[in-house]
Amino acid sequence: MNHFSIAGLQLALPAGNCLSYIDNAIARTKKKYPWIDMIVLSELCTFGPETKYAEPLPSATENAFCEMAQKYNVWLLNGSLFEKVGDDIYNTASVINPQGQVVERYRKAYPFHPYEKGVKCGQDFVVFDVPGGRIGVAICYDLWFPEVARELSCRGADVILYPTLTGTIDRPLELVLAQATAIQQQAYVFSINATGEYGNGQSIVVCPEGNVMYQANEAEEIIPLEVDFAHVKRVRERGTLGLGQTLKSFRDNPLNANRKCLDNSFINGLGTLSIPGTEEKSEGK
Repeated sequence: MNHFSIAGLQLALPAGNCLSYIDNAIARTKKKYPWIDMIVLSELCTFGPETKYAEPLPSATENAFCEMAQKYNVWLLNGSLFEKVGDDIYNTASVINPQGQVVERYRKAYPFHPYEKGVKCGQDFVVFDVPGGRIGVAICYDLWFPEVARELSCRGADVILYPTLTGTIDRPLELVLAQATAIQQQAYVFSINATGEYGNGQSIVVCPEGNVMYQANEAEEIIPLEVDFAHVKRVRERGTLGLGQTLKSFRDNPLNANRKCLDNSFINGLGTLSIPGTEEKSEGK
């Protein structure tokens, strides 16, 4: 299976508990697009950007998302929740499989300091396998730090998902960053923003060679798109437009010899850094 279908939900969510609203939105999505394999929600979509709603995980809120994933038979990235761990608070996204099980949790590495006050930095990176490919998770402001995306791509992420909550004038800059990230990492990038009270929409999906597959406006939208894992592999093997083989060059450059992210079967299995077609011509002589 090379293809996998992802729907980003750009929703206008009011303050307070939005679980019923989200459930209805997922139901509408699956009814209209029954072929969807995964749903991606925006950052802090359930309660909004207030840390007073922080709760230990697992929680009743996370369990409600698990029930939705199972009910609608989809992979679900629940945007994120504020997670309370002792006296600490993290901005945490849960990855839930179609059986309703939490398979990963990702804590935002780069909270939007100094505005996201009191939120700690996560320390771990998250990739997970779906049928046919591998997906990485980051959150909103993480997009501004290429180190995060590089770590995920070097761990084999074919797609990088960014649940986002941006309602400020820098959203156009994030659209540029989404394209740059896709080009640098040779991966699909989904930056799914909220709209309405907290967000200004303009969600974007970019393909591994940097072309914009879709950009939303500021209204509510369902964004159902299919990714092709074989295409990612092809771009990484032959290079972007048959030219730059960025992951191989990053792997082989002596400056990166001590990076832990390079010690895995994926990055070492990309093949040699060579001009496409030269090996075949050499073998044919």
